[in-house]
Amino acid sequence: MRVVLTGGGTGGHIYPALAIAEQLKADKPDTEFLYIGGKRGLENSIVPTAGLPFETLDITGFRRSLSADNLKTVLRFLRGVQASSELLEKFKPDVVVGTGGYVCGPVVYAAHKLRIPTLIHEQNAIPGLTNRFLSRYVNTVAVSFDGTQDQFPKARRVMYSGNPRATTVHRADSAEGFRLLGLPAGTPIVLVVGGSIGAKAVNEAMLEMVPEIGRMPRVHYVYVTGKRYYEDAKRSLDEAPGGTPANLHVLPYVDRMPEVLAASMLVVSRAGASFLAEVTSLGIPAVLIPSPNVTNNHQEVNARALEEEGAAIVILERELNGSRLFSAVEAVVSDDYLRENMSACSSALGKPDSAKTIVTELRKLAVRAQAIRRGVL
Repeated sequence: MRVVLTGGGTGGHIYPALAIAEQLKADKPDTEFLYIGGKRGLENSIVPTAGLPFETLDITGFRRSLSADNLKTVLRFLRGVQASSELLEKFKPDVVVGTGGYVCGPVVYAAHKLRIPTLIHEQNAIPGLTNRFLSRYVNTVAVSFDGTQDQFPKARRVMYSGNPRATTVHRADSAEGFRLLGLPAGTPIVLVVGGSIGAKAVNEAMLEMVPEIGRMPRVHYVYVTGKRYYEDAKRSLDEAPGGTPANLHVLPYVDRMPEVLAASMLVVSRAGASFLAEVTSLGIPAVLIPSPNVTNNHQEVNARALEEEGAAIVILERELNGSRLFSAVEAVVSDDYLRENMSACSSALGKPDSAKTIVTELRKLAVRAQAIRRGVL
């Protein structure tokens, strides 16, 4: 089977695509891949490291207000469709998969024009502009949140799949997480993370909270600042009275997040859809601080979906401070009954078989297309 993957801009679009590739490869080691990304996104460093053949397009997104830049975007889209068509005709994929980001637009649209089976995956509870546009052209739309299928009224087929990143993380070994952190197995860990580059508001609240964490000395905090904020955070802690507490790990980034997640009893984070899929696949309670700086406020919608099911506590950024954050963390950590119930609710939302569900759909699309070409259907 030959598969083109496309998705870019952020890890939330890239890692689900890589999870699908991982599942395809696990099922059929001879599967061949081509990943098409944008020239400016994180995929430029992440995808080659994963060992997949990689091509790029020069593509940007539309501005939501009237702008001359939108004309340039249209021209880039048209050139992107042409470039994508050339790549697809050369690679000859059996199926094309888009996982979000502007680069998916020309690639998936070109595949539609070439009559190649297509599937797009939407990670968020509110779909992005590119996926809304593509939904009328693709064979299948897969969604991460059950109940959001009606967000794609013009799609031929919409299926609830969960987020394929959940499959990758569900396999993670908690013992390896404790080893990576240099902590004894079973240590109660609270993981605080604001994303790969970090989140200013989360960092400020965490630094305000640090004087309080001595009240729970048996709990170890793993504080992932993001690379942008690491030096400032370290300086603030070093200059504080008493320095960095013994029960606090401060890291700029975690390369093997699935293992660290698997070792954690509570997660404090933003509410990106892929990360929430990881959290629920492991059944981890969460304190969520959705970013207000995203399209359609989709992170709050993501977070509320977990809150409504009892899996998370939501703190809006405008309400966030060190005291409020510590109160939420303390409430979960100190109450076994609450924590166990939140964990059960989180697990109920998890879809650890998500990647396999999507791969099964891809194989059906490829088989059907082959049958049509042969005149069987």
